[in-house]
Amino acid sequence: MTPAARLQAGIEILDALLASREPAEKALKNWGAAHRFAGSGDRRAIAQRVYACLRHGQVAADGRGLVAASLMLDDQLDLDGASALFSGQGHAPAPLSDQEVETLKALTPGAVQLGSYIEGQLARSFGKDWPAEARSLMQDRAPLDIRINLVASYPVAVQARLADLNLAAMPTPFAAAGLRLAGGVDVQALDIFKEGGFEVQDEGSQLVAALCAVRPGDLVVDYCAGGGGKTLALAANLKGGRLIACDIDDRRLAAIEPRLKRAGVQAELRKIGSRGESLDDLNRAADRVLVDAPCSGSGTWRRHPEGAWRITPDEINRLAALQLKILTQAANLVKPGGILAYVTCSVLASENAAVCERFEARNQGFTPLPIANALATAAVTPAGRERLTALAKGHQLQLSPRRTGTDGFFIALFERRP
Repeated sequence: MTPAARLQAGIEILDALLASREPAEKALKNWGAAHRFAGSGDRRAIAQRVYACLRHGQVAADGRGLVAASLMLDDQLDLDGASALFSGQGHAPAPLSDQEVETLKALTPGAVQLGSYIEGQLARSFGKDWPAEARSLMQDRAPLDIRINLVASYPVAVQARLADLNLAAMPTPFAAAGLRLAGGVDVQALDIFKEGGFEVQDEGSQLVAALCAVRPGDLVVDYCAGGGGKTLALAANLKGGRLIACDIDDRRLAAIEPRLKRAGVQAELRKIGSRGESLDDLNRAADRVLVDAPCSGSGTWRRHPEGAWRITPDEINRLAALQLKILTQAANLVKPGGILAYVTCSVLASENAAVCERFEARNQGFTPLPIANALATAAVTPAGRERLTALAKGHQLQLSPRRTGTDGFFIALFERRP
């Protein structure tokens, strides 16, 4: 394929993405399956262009505008150079219109445009730093983090085995059981992974599990277990307690079981209803309840930048209402003196601090628990404790690519009054 033909392919894929809810990875795979003539080099170049376009946010309204903007922002072409590739010759995109040219003239190098609603949400979360947070959230490249399964191994031992395979891994700065590798490595194909030595898990996810401050012998409930990543992290610290992982989807629960077996840890898997049915026996009995609530996933935009195009106020309002409902249901399980942890992989204020404020106003039986209290754990490095204490706002902590080099996670801690 010619360079111009690759641009046209990128335009087609972007237009399809903007009109759907499918992940960018799937859209690229579908395009490749329908265009067998495209070689591996073509597919790689097209994918790189599509992701580059998405990472600039809403600098244009369609695939043509996004690709043209990428030529100027990423390839550093001037307007004439970008326009020349929109020649309409052969398989090249049609010439740019006067309106498209005017839009390109207004581009600001380095800017990320996310729309007034999202930008307002980010300003509520990060204050005056929100533009830098937005750039990092959209344009930073996510590392490959793994969590060492301390039931089966130790970080130094896994690090040594990886080094024997010519894979460099460095300790993560916050999570004591974490290692960080360069991207592009299929670590799940390694024997040490298959033996249960580690799990692939972003350091931010490791941290929010650590902040649940699970103790040996505790009764712990992972209320929205999903794929089970935090379930496994909680189980590794439990040592003789009881862990119950819940979800409304049988398929998600079934996927956790082989992961537990590989890691050599245990958890009881329970399907619950939309109102928390099947957990009545646990009312006011749990020492720790983790609510990893369904959310926008805005904290993962450095991995999935297409998500930034799909946020609407109505969707966030729907999610916030659902998050409050789930948090309130889960709170019934916490015993006096027990801890309730509310977690999202979001950086949007309406899903985080605003949900907590509404929960606190309606649940006087709970009191905010300072993040600093939960940081007194060996699961967080000494330097990590110092940094996270500085970032915390009382009982709330917002992680982000810019602040902590992690995905964007939010956690708030509450304690049921004795």
